[in-house]
Amino acid sequence: MARVEKGLGAGGVAVRALAVLLILIGLVLAIGGGWLLALGGSFYYLLAGLGLIASGVMLWRLKLLGAWIYIGVFVLTLLWALWEVGLNGWPLVPRVVAPAILLVLVIAALPVLDSRRGGRLALGGAAVFAVGALIAGFAVAQANRPAQPSAVQTVALAPPPGAVEADTGADWPAYGGTKASRRYSPLDQINRENVGELERVWTYRTGDIPDEKWGAETTPLKVGDTVYLCSARNILIALDARTGEQRWRYDPEVSDEWIPYTAACRGVAYYESGGPTSGGPAAADNARVAVTAPRPVPADATVAAARPATPPPAGAACAARIIEGTLDGRLIAVDARTGRPCAGFGTNGAVDIKVGMGRVIPGMVSMTSAPTIVRGVIVTGHQVLDGQYNEAPSGVIQGFDAVTGEHLWAWDMVRPDLSGRPPEGETWTRGTPNMWTTASADEQLGLVYLPMGNSAADYYSADRSPAENRYATSLVAIDVTTGRPAWHFQTVHKDVWDYDLGSQATLIDYPTAAGTVPALVLPSKQGDLYILDRRTGLSLTPVEERRVPQGGVEPRERTATQPFSRFHTLAKDDLTERDMWGMSPIDQMICRIGFRQAAYDGMYTPPTADQRWIQYPGYNGGSDWGGVAVDPARGWIIANYNDMPNYNRLVPREVANEKGWFPRGDPRAAKGGAEGAGDPQMGVPYAIDVNAGWRMKSTGMLCKQPPYGGIRAIDIRTGRTVWDRPLGTARKNGPFGIPSMLPLTIGTPNNGGSVVTAGGLIFIAAATDDLIRAIDIETGETVWSDALPAGGQAGPMVYEQDGRQYLVIMAGGHHFMETPPGDYVIAYALPER
Repeated sequence: MARVEKGLGAGGVAVRALAVLLILIGLVLAIGGGWLLALGGSFYYLLAGLGLIASGVMLWRLKLLGAWIYIGVFVLTLLWALWEVGLNGWPLVPRVVAPAILLVLVIAALPVLDSRRGGRLALGGAAVFAVGALIAGFAVAQANRPAQPSAVQTVALAPPPGAVEADTGADWPAYGGTKASRRYSPLDQINRENVGELERVWTYRTGDIPDEKWGAETTPLKVGDTVYLCSARNILIALDARTGEQRWRYDPEVSDEWIPYTAACRGVAYYESGGPTSGGPAAADNARVAVTAPRPVPADATVAAARPATPPPAGAACAARIIEGTLDGRLIAVDARTGRPCAGFGTNGAVDIKVGMGRVIPGMVSMTSAPTIVRGVIVTGHQVLDGQYNEAPSGVIQGFDAVTGEHLWAWDMVRPDLSGRPPEGETWTRGTPNMWTTASADEQLGLVYLPMGNSAADYYSADRSPAENRYATSLVAIDVTTGRPAWHFQTVHKDVWDYDLGSQATLIDYPTAAGTVPALVLPSKQGDLYILDRRTGLSLTPVEERRVPQGGVEPRERTATQPFSRFHTLAKDDLTERDMWGMSPIDQMICRIGFRQAAYDGMYTPPTADQRWIQYPGYNGGSDWGGVAVDPARGWIIANYNDMPNYNRLVPREVANEKGWFPRGDPRAAKGGAEGAGDPQMGVPYAIDVNAGWRMKSTGMLCKQPPYGGIRAIDIRTGRTVWDRPLGTARKNGPFGIPSMLPLTIGTPNNGGSVVTAGGLIFIAAATDDLIRAIDIETGETVWSDALPAGGQAGPMVYEQDGRQYLVIMAGGHHFMETPPGDYVIAYALPER
């Protein structure tokens, strides 16, 4: 062997540098691998670490044996990886890619180690590398295959006359399309054959981008020839449905101090009273309201050629009105034609929903979702900022007259005898579950379906009242004429996982052997989907109580069982150590150690304070506020979902105080992070620290292997999966927050729903790759996409104007999803012929 002892030369220096690198990596793997093995984990990392140390020592001595040792380690790594995960693309990445890069460096060193045979040896090493690359490439290709549809019988869900509110037509008059919330359009001008021709036809910019906490989440309405929407901070806007030109703009002047966790306005409500509005008792309102002059569209916005606006319909002022809830807890009503406040509604067009709640710290009570109007009654819930005070403001549900703003009723679950506002000096019961999301409704039955949240301290239940334990994390049907519950269905007993219901219930007519039954689909954060009789709340598909893990900080308070839907679940199998991920074997090893250190016994692992515990799915798992869509022609549910764990710990009060975890409004409070990451839960023994998605501090990558989100078609008749696929590419995701720009389907976190059309398409943005896409509903294959200028964390909508079909999406981004902020409302259509 030709080897230089003195004056190594550039080649020898490079080999010794590689030797140092292998020894350092080997030491990390050996130490961490020994720790992992002691915790009961995989043996691989310890053995691989020792192999790399041996290889590095030999290479330092410029011994050819060092290269052979590393090649042997790589071959064994390939065999181990295939044994653990098979040809599963993304799980192979941290197991194979980084070792393959090191293999390339070792191969390059062979001519230095043996000048006579180096070339032939390099060819052999290259062959080993090629085998590894071929395996990894095949695996990634498998991971990026289109969804494979299964043979599933379809069943049309066309309802009997009057059973369900008609689906949208030319208009999109409610947040979910209609109050039935199917998110379905019978329009078919844009279809699978021509969707590739879609082009942007107008863009409007709201001019409202918060400096932080951005996340508009807006789904516009379309009624007549006008599009109505709200901006992030509740500015009401009307646009020409043909051109996107602004018709009017009304700013209720919401102060930034009232922004809760996110500056979000998901939508507004449209109401036609059929007559003039006047009179009615005025509710107290201390906030300022004013009509503002239209603001100019930013210079970089593109707007189609203007057409003359259609004259407003005849009728009295506010015969048609737009109603929104604001971040500072007001109901605002403005004339749909002019944007001027409805003088007969409350005080100058505004009603304060906080009356009767007692002291409210700015940001603690906000309305981020569209109100629901049934039989002339505005039914409101509101968001109560999570994790701050156990004695937070009440989650009371209220009803207001849609014409006058008069307070009609209230439902305080702890005080069911109190139908109006509390007597002087009293408040509604504090800390009770709230409804922060959007309700759906059955106008014929007079029922509003409320997806309820949890009590104020999400992760501790010992002091909750019987009424809270009964109604928390339940769908509650409220009789709009009385304000009293008609029935409720609970999806989690004594919820200490923040599994509050975020999705609207979707009304369908469910096919049974005895005929169709008025029903609804109820999605949940833990992934289960339920089919309920919407008249009675009884489940039309099997639900069983199963035993769940016990223990935690309050074992005597824990329920022994939880309800599980046997119709369908979006939840995946329990996590194992093999499901851990990362950029490299080191990252993956660290996550494996974290997995072994945490308490985890599957779904509903109880909260612990002495160690971390894994919650899977996390609080953003399953279905969240985006809800599901239903294709009534095929009888399919379209559900996008998240598939990520949270890595949690209860923190004793004195430790939380030392960390500066004090609630909103306390001058000692430190600036908060992600939701749950240092929430004080003042008033119970523990604060909560949530690592949402279980993110690594070093690289920002998630510890669970991809995919992190998907979209699925489900046959309503059988509950079977038609197809299932990851949703979202890796183009805007990568380590250290650096976009990889890879067009590979990885399945990203997603927030926002979808729209299904009679053209056989699903339109959805939601994912963190900043794309809006059209998916073929039959196959699950993406057939069109467009890059948005900001994150698309909002629900799209579809309408028709003058015979032309439009697709509209709000691109406002989202701080929690780490997508770029924006203020864009973008409309797509086919080219005019």
